[in-house]
Amino acid sequence: MRAFLFAIALTGSTCLAQEVLRKEIDLEKLVDELLAGQDEDFNYEELYENLALLLSQPADLNQVTAEQLRALYILTENQIQAILEYRQTTGAFISLYELQSIPQLDRQTFERLIQFVGLTDLQSTLGKSLLSRIFSERNNYLILRYNRTIEPKTGYLNSTSEASRYHGSPDWLYTRFRISKPGDFSIGFTAEKDAGEKIGWVPDRKQYGTGFLSFHAQVLNKKKLKNLIVGDYQAQFGQGLVLGSVFGIGKNAEAVSTTRRANIGFMPYTSSYEAGYFRGAAASYQASKTITLHGFISSRWRDGNLETDSTGAWGISSLSTTGLHRTLSEMANQNTVKESNAGAVLSITHKRLDAGLTVHHTGFSVPLQRNATPYNQFYFTGNTNTNSGLYLNYAYRNVSLFSEVAYTFSKGVSVIAGSIMSLTPALDVALLYRNYSRSYHTFYSNAISENSTPQNERALYWGWKYTFNKQYWTSGYFDWFRFGWLRYRGYNPSDGYEWLARFTYKPTRHVSFFAQMREESKIRNQASESNLYFTSNAVKRNYWINADYRATPMLSLRTRAQFSRYQFSGAATGGIALIQDITFQQKKFSITGRYALFDTDDYDNRLYVFEKDVWLAFSFPAYYGVGVRSYILVQYAISPAVVVWLRWARTTYSNTNSIGSGSETIIGNIRNDLKFQARIRL
Repeated sequence: MRAFLFAIALTGSTCLAQEVLRKEIDLEKLVDELLAGQDEDFNYEELYENLALLLSQPADLNQVTAEQLRALYILTENQIQAILEYRQTTGAFISLYELQSIPQLDRQTFERLIQFVGLTDLQSTLGKSLLSRIFSERNNYLILRYNRTIEPKTGYLNSTSEASRYHGSPDWLYTRFRISKPGDFSIGFTAEKDAGEKIGWVPDRKQYGTGFLSFHAQVLNKKKLKNLIVGDYQAQFGQGLVLGSVFGIGKNAEAVSTTRRANIGFMPYTSSYEAGYFRGAAASYQASKTITLHGFISSRWRDGNLETDSTGAWGISSLSTTGLHRTLSEMANQNTVKESNAGAVLSITHKRLDAGLTVHHTGFSVPLQRNATPYNQFYFTGNTNTNSGLYLNYAYRNVSLFSEVAYTFSKGVSVIAGSIMSLTPALDVALLYRNYSRSYHTFYSNAISENSTPQNERALYWGWKYTFNKQYWTSGYFDWFRFGWLRYRGYNPSDGYEWLARFTYKPTRHVSFFAQMREESKIRNQASESNLYFTSNAVKRNYWINADYRATPMLSLRTRAQFSRYQFSGAATGGIALIQDITFQQKKFSITGRYALFDTDDYDNRLYVFEKDVWLAFSFPAYYGVGVRSYILVQYAISPAVVVWLRWARTTYSNTNSIGSGSETIIGNIRNDLKFQARIRL
């Protein structure tokens, strides 16, 4: 029977399978579809890097877990359980295209999923040592990237004051190497020099070469040792209240599948974002069939604003996450505080139950002493912080329950609980409750929240997705939240709401259309010349209309209109962006171009728009002001082992004679950016 089903799937999809295999997934389009609310305080670049990491290292379909499938954010709970049950019932997958015999997987989901999973040839690893497998592995790449803004910025001019002058060249340099085999090993390094930084050997600032260096070595599935990483890594356990990497996505158009965080443990860190990672060692040891012990230690230097108080004692007023070391003040803050982390997780997995107990301790070599403001009275201060947490997840048929409670020792408690349900084959629903104490402190959390950190918030969330048929579906969410204490730019306890609705129509494989509306309401401080603060309700609305069309196998078009309207204190402002993309692709060569017109009244109406970029790079600028934005991206495969990209972007403003502020100011109304990248497979 299984052979019969597989034959039907294979026969009916040979052409489709071949076409999917030949093309690389449009990661920009996938992220664009996932992240609908693109004006939040969120590290989109790190999320993009993590999705690209999964894409470049596909999971073994015969070994992949439910948590790994959830981390892709492209599957419903019903589809995840269907894949696992099919594998359990019929045995190991023979081919990736056997997935098409699972009724719950539609064509679009199959086309996405097949890019993130693979089948490992176990025979190729038998009888070979780890060292032999590393040297013989063909899944590797070396990236060399160069970027520069053509117009000079004031920070590079000799007339600039010494305090604000950049001491390095305006060239941005980036190198990454990685070699890996899914389920076996991974080795890699990343080096980056930001524009304005100097390359140098400066032991006093703990700089050895470029401003940022990262390395990792990982082995997997060595008997009871399931995971061992030395170097830089990230951690994701439970719902991210204690330990959460940027695999977690905030509120977005995929309102159901992204609500629950995936419990994926430790993963290598390969990004150039210079915060949010650990440096040391992490290991996962399977003590029994159901119990796994996870432990980690980390020690690294952080950038911080080092100051003395009235008694002469040293402290830091804030931790910097920009990673920029261009001016004298930025260099003075470079690697000024040592941060140490240690933690352990006891996880239990039994059938459909997934539970764990987490402890995490963070210490700083000098105390964090924030400059007092009305809203930060309950923020963390001191040298040490210890969190403990308990997470509990359970899946039954088409229902997934998840929860986590966390406690900052002698401080506050936070809790999150929710459910994802496939009520019918057409309707998926997510419900979520969260309650974050104003005294809860964490540095490595990524739980879903309205604030930038899970603190001072209580909320109820409802997400849904309804599929009428293969051509029509709609999704959205409603989130009500309350802040029990003051927050940044909102000096009153308050409540608010946010909702989003998206309708998608895809009549054929080559044509798709969606329309979307999003509204957010919460208080904001009014301008005041006294010590009294007055607040007023602010409402922001965003509208999207988007159409994608493949005119020929080589020519693709995308047309988009984005609108914004912001109402605050009796005044209303707006913004609009009209965007046209065109892509031409033929064998070894492809070229993508964009022409966009934008007009916004102020920064509150800025419009974030994804732009296609070189492989594993991320471009997500905010369009604001009045002007024209265009770019051209050329890709050429010199050989199967060498691919090069060249990207030129240009922005012309008609409402200003200067661009940027401070040392980043460009005199004039035009900005040109040039980027080059080469990917070499060794």
